[in-house]
Amino acid sequence: SPIPPAKVEGMRIAADIIGFLDSNVEAEVLDRITEEDEVMGEQIRDLMFIFDNLLSLTDRHMQTLLQGVENDKLVVALKGASEEIKTKITTNMSSRAAEMLLEDLELKGPVRLSEVEDMQKEILQVAINLGADGTIALGGKGGDEYV
Repeated sequence: SPIPPAKVEGMRIAADIIGFLDSNVEAEVLDRITEEDEVMGEQIRDLMFIFDNLLSLTDRHMQTLLQGVENDKLVVALKGASEEIKTKITTNMSSRAAEMLLEDLELKGPVRLSEVEDMQKEILQVAINLGADGTIALGGKGGDEYV
């Protein structure tokens, strides 16, 4: 059954608030929500992490992420991505790999939006897993700033 709009809005607000927390606290809050209501916990996680959040990765961390992502998945995910994220990704690949990726992207026919979103979520999950084990630093709205 569909989720009532008021509940969706409440989850969006919760996702925004949780996104401002320190990453350790954020993980704990999300884990507790998920313990109480697994579906709601996953929906809040989905609302918190969007593909364009990958722009906040350092180049080194983007390169680490890309090592864990298959090229065909990346092509589908980029079908619906901003030019900014495409540039961030291609500048963190070898020129040959970037050229091949852009060529594959150009040759790829229309893709269902749901497929694009699924691939973006898969790539985000790889990033979340790498962030959780400390391999990369995911900068969110409340990420660490350097001065």
